[in-house]
Amino acid sequence: MIDTHCHIQSVGLAEGKGEGERSTRELWAKATALTGAEVLQNAAAADVATMICVGCNLDDSRLAIEFADGAPDSCYASIGLHPHEAQHYVGDADKLQTFAGLAVEPKVVAVGECGLDYFYEHSPREAQLEILRFQFRLAAEHDLPMIFHVREAFDDFWPIFDEFHAVTPVRGVLHSYTDNAANLQLAMDRGLYIGVNGIATFAKNPAQLAVYRDIPLQKMLLETDAPFLTPTPYRGKVNEPKYLQQIANFLAELRADSLETIASATTANATALFGLK
Repeated sequence: MIDTHCHIQSVGLAEGKGEGERSTRELWAKATALTGAEVLQNAAAADVATMICVGCNLDDSRLAIEFADGAPDSCYASIGLHPHEAQHYVGDADKLQTFAGLAVEPKVVAVGECGLDYFYEHSPREAQLEILRFQFRLAAEHDLPMIFHVREAFDDFWPIFDEFHAVTPVRGVLHSYTDNAANLQLAMDRGLYIGVNGIATFAKNPAQLAVYRDIPLQKMLLETDAPFLTPTPYRGKVNEPKYLQQIANFLAELRADSLETIASATTANATALFGLK
């Protein structure tokens, strides 16, 4: 299986090797004895053969590339400026130019995690919109798919998506999808993939469970978002890619599919979207 969205690049990060993304690093620090090598070994033992390390800011994206370079047989990288981080990049041409330069690195397979987050609104909406547009342009320039984080912001997201999609077709995934059936259909109309993670395993709302049941199999991706969103029955532990198995098992039962069907389809989908070898 392929974990299409994890943040394992800052596990066990030593002081002086870069800050990465603060909340991610702080959560990994709770798994005090865990190393990057052990995370990869644990994943392999659970049949998770490939992982995409997703960046959330400039430094974190560099770390994702570095981690992927150090695990050439199992990891790729995505470079992104998360909507929470947008205010730190607006108007900073040097930072944006440096970030854009990462797109040519050989292990980079996507732009993201990028998008709009109006639930927390850690960055002003205008800053989020500007940095999202910048990343749309970057992805188009390098013909890269995109990993989108959209939370309570689809009314603003779809018009921007359509604006760019009309010029250069946009390929990508709605990461950690928890929204409604209407936005799922709008995503399908635009050819997007849907990322499903541990949230599905502890969702209680029947309408939300119905959405997970109704995602077309040919448009579904598996992800952990490690170290966040640990699936049932491991709630309370720091999440790892090895727990992708629990998410796949849950979806197989929910959808009355076999585990082999879920694993095979989602692996083929990830390989196609991200151009994996």
